[in-house]
Amino acid sequence: MQGSGTEYTGNIVDIVRRRVFYGTVTVTDGQIESVIEDESGKVRDDATYFMPGFVDAHIHIESSMLTPCQFALAAVVHGTVATISDPHEIANVLGIEGVKFMLDNAEHTPLKVMFGAPSCVPATTFETAGASLDSKAVTELLDDPRIGYLSEVMNFPGVLMGDRDLLAKMGAAKLRNKPIDGHAPGLRGDEAAAYIRAGISTDHECFTKDEALDKLAAGAMIQIREGSAARNFEALYTLIDEFPDKIMLCSDDKHPDELMNSHIDDLARRAVAKGMDPMNVIQAGCANPVHHYRLDVGLLQEGDPADFIEVDNLCDFNVQRTFIDGACVAEMSKPLLPEPSACELPNRFEAEPVTPGDLRLPCPSGKARVIGALDGQLITEQRVLDVKTTADNAVADTDNDILKIVVVNRYQQAPDKGVGSRFPAPAVALIQGFGLKRGAIASSVAHDSHNIVAVGTHDNELAKAINLVIESCGGLSVADGGRGEVLPLPIAGLMSTGSCGEVAEAYATLDKAVKAMGSTLRAPYMTLSFMALLVIPSLKLSDEGLFDGAKFAFVPVDAGEDS
Repeated sequence: MQGSGTEYTGNIVDIVRRRVFYGTVTVTDGQIESVIEDESGKVRDDATYFMPGFVDAHIHIESSMLTPCQFALAAVVHGTVATISDPHEIANVLGIEGVKFMLDNAEHTPLKVMFGAPSCVPATTFETAGASLDSKAVTELLDDPRIGYLSEVMNFPGVLMGDRDLLAKMGAAKLRNKPIDGHAPGLRGDEAAAYIRAGISTDHECFTKDEALDKLAAGAMIQIREGSAARNFEALYTLIDEFPDKIMLCSDDKHPDELMNSHIDDLARRAVAKGMDPMNVIQAGCANPVHHYRLDVGLLQEGDPADFIEVDNLCDFNVQRTFIDGACVAEMSKPLLPEPSACELPNRFEAEPVTPGDLRLPCPSGKARVIGALDGQLITEQRVLDVKTTADNAVADTDNDILKIVVVNRYQQAPDKGVGSRFPAPAVALIQGFGLKRGAIASSVAHDSHNIVAVGTHDNELAKAINLVIESCGGLSVADGGRGEVLPLPIAGLMSTGSCGEVAEAYATLDKAVKAMGSTLRAPYMTLSFMALLVIPSLKLSDEGLFDGAKFAFVPVDAGEDS
């Protein structure tokens, strides 16, 4: 018997039975009371479509530079009803207190945010982080009912070599029947199979189809990632039709300017435009994450939570309305949620200003290892190049796009790391691929430990950009002659208190300035943020030095030392 709920009539996507029909959905008290097919059941061209909402299967909300509440305001407009969110970034700065900040903030939005327990804080022992989460701390998080899974296990060598503390974290997740996310870029064959056999259930780091096929064969689900920096959709999208029950869609890292324009809805659009079956696309973008993570998210079935979206068609997926627990939270590109109230500003920022003299880079041989940045990829190349020197110190060479890269420790120096200053000297190396012809940029968003990372053409500009970030206790900055601007990120040096529109506007201003300085990268700040991510090869820079991800060891900048 039909109750007194609210009725929605149109073409209904039944993803469970893989069919579309014309009918009526009735919502009562936040649940789907009934789904009634019209007598004819035929899809009507003049009607909109009601379908399950989109789920981002792997994202670090911190990378949007927004709090969870502000992120939700932007995401629901694009039909996103839930996210699988790894608070790994803030955990590296503030530990458990950072994770709790995210959990508490997310409770003030209807967006269904499932957080994970970060498994690798710090990501490696070759960098300085603000916190450390051992197996006891991770187990404490996994006991929180708001934590639904163990976040990406980036230390895949540790899994393969049987690291006891890491395996204890994974064991705690298994004991609580919570999924374990993977992160193993480039891992293939028997090693990939061994990694997945240890309990890993997903991977979002595949940048070739062959790699994804290896991991699928071993039993993992593949999350096709298209973020602001790493973009793997073109390499992997055909898997949607080939393995419809094993694929999910995710963004991993999404900057606010892009979030203003699209989210998972854009991947659905592009997949259908590429010829993928719309039903398979909806399964990947909506249903598979719900099943895999056992989300309390509805799929337009009787008795489900009323989480669904209304779109104009199943090709463009233009979102008309978004519903979460029966409430309309977005309509015609506008969120219908209240503005978030003021929140606390947890942070840890103790760096001291640098001088141009701190940024000298000895390279007597004139031949150096240079990080090769690749647009749209987190991986880098290791290049050995002849470099310009002055008084045996390497200097930037804009003609050949060889610039300086600097990482500055922003956490108080541990007593056993030296004498004198509380902080070690900045780590300095060389990078190619940013394209700057003048000036410098810096950021306190620097995966995974979130020290300060900067790239520039001159030591004076580098010091200026770095010090702008330090003065703001976190942010993104640009220094270009007499110009110096910063986008403050007072929450852990990662997030702003502003809205998506406000942060996107400020970010777009910086992005425009950097491109005017010569950068050819699609997202220079996002690319910059991954140049200190040691767990993704090949060559990266931590606050402790230049790191070879293939050897998993530090290497000298001066390649003349090899001979």
